[in-house]
Amino acid sequence: MNLKSPEIKNPTFREEILRAQRRTFLAKSGYGLGATALGLLWANGQAAFASNDDTPQNDSPRGILSAFHHRPRAKRIIHLCMAGGPSQFESLDNKPKLAELDGQPFPSSLTQGQQLAQLQNTELKVRGAFTKFARYGESGQEISELFPHTATIADDLCIVRSLHTEQINHDPAHAFMNSGSIIKGRPSMGSWLLYGLGAETDDLPGFVVLSSHSRAGGAQPISARQWSAGFLPSRFQGVKFESKGPAVHYIGSPEGVCQSAQRQLIEQIGSLNRTANEHWHDPEAETRIAQYELAFRMQTSVPELTDFSSEPQEVLDLYGIKTPGDGSFASNCLMARRLAERGVRTIQLYHRAWDHHANIEKDMRTAAGEVDQACAALVKDLKRLGMLDDTIVFWGGEFGRTPMGQGSGRDHHILSMSGWLAGGGFQPGITIGETDELGYRATVDTVSVHDLHATLLHCFGIDHLKLTYRYQGRDFRLTDVFGNVVHKLLQS
Repeated sequence: MNLKSPEIKNPTFREEILRAQRRTFLAKSGYGLGATALGLLWANGQAAFASNDDTPQNDSPRGILSAFHHRPRAKRIIHLCMAGGPSQFESLDNKPKLAELDGQPFPSSLTQGQQLAQLQNTELKVRGAFTKFARYGESGQEISELFPHTATIADDLCIVRSLHTEQINHDPAHAFMNSGSIIKGRPSMGSWLLYGLGAETDDLPGFVVLSSHSRAGGAQPISARQWSAGFLPSRFQGVKFESKGPAVHYIGSPEGVCQSAQRQLIEQIGSLNRTANEHWHDPEAETRIAQYELAFRMQTSVPELTDFSSEPQEVLDLYGIKTPGDGSFASNCLMARRLAERGVRTIQLYHRAWDHHANIEKDMRTAAGEVDQACAALVKDLKRLGMLDDTIVFWGGEFGRTPMGQGSGRDHHILSMSGWLAGGGFQPGITIGETDELGYRATVDTVSVHDLHATLLHCFGIDHLKLTYRYQGRDFRLTDVFGNVVHKLLQS
């Protein structure tokens, strides 16, 4: 605008225009100088990071990290989420003392002042396990009779009997197990992995979630925040696939729309989003661009992924699949293996079956029967394909169950829980940790959720202290200000 123009006669108006132009100049100059400084700092930081002598320079991550912090053992994780909290006393933690004291008053010295869920202010009595345990494999791992197929992979398992958590109700306990926090808006571990390392696929989401239901009681709802990206850009969040029918709704082209026309539309939308992003520098604009492209590619990749016709009958029989794609946990396990083969970084399978406040003898037998064969098959199948060495399989719930009875079941419990891990750098054929003789509290080699997260990230070549994201003026990480790598769990 020409300030000498005769149209601009008002001196006050002229001064306002000058001030506005100065503000525009300073703002844009500030962005430019800030971007230049940030670019120099980023380049220097990345160069220093990549110069670490212990860091392999090949096979670099595809995410925000330019190099691994140390040599990785795992490339992907399959998290078998036993939603509801399976009882450790009928699965992985044999406690003969409970059977000996069954029906007797539970020692008040252990429970006084402790957090209980529904047993608060009730008479607490010891409940012995209704199952028997035996030792399996050359390693002699103790496993319940409810899991005969899991027993066949005993020598591949790293069993942890000393897990503990901080949240005693389902939704916050799931959130804590997934994100290390109960605060809404925190990223899940799958999102952190995708942010740090990226995925090894361009045709599928890097983080996929599936769920299944039990024929018996014990189901709990699972909220989508469990696979949320939180404050990370939304392209890092998990994508829920349907377990039955089309895996992704509306993935096909509308009738009458050919791929070339759709390709042209996506390119035009991408161009508009890129133009907007040049001005606003909005991470969500980048997400929109990436997700339009991904959705287009998924029109080909998803139908191929969900077509099990190439799977031999012996593989279907191994998993116990009667009808592929029937929504069962077994079918989801085979889908998980197929996703892992195609480069998906994080795969979560929720089986909603384990909240056994009552009828535990009947309902836990049913739940175990629904998952046992497929869990073992997944480990065997990955091993057969040479993928177990760099794939972590983690089996566990959001908390454990009480050694005290609750009618014909067990209540929620946070001071002791059990789970198992296989592959991806974890020691096979060992049991780590102990609880006291009544199984009330983890006492030896205790492993918190934060410790578990730190250890899992370590297997991926990530120092949990260094994978951070600045949000609202603070550097956040998955383990917050906690967590230690549990080296006893890992192969040397």
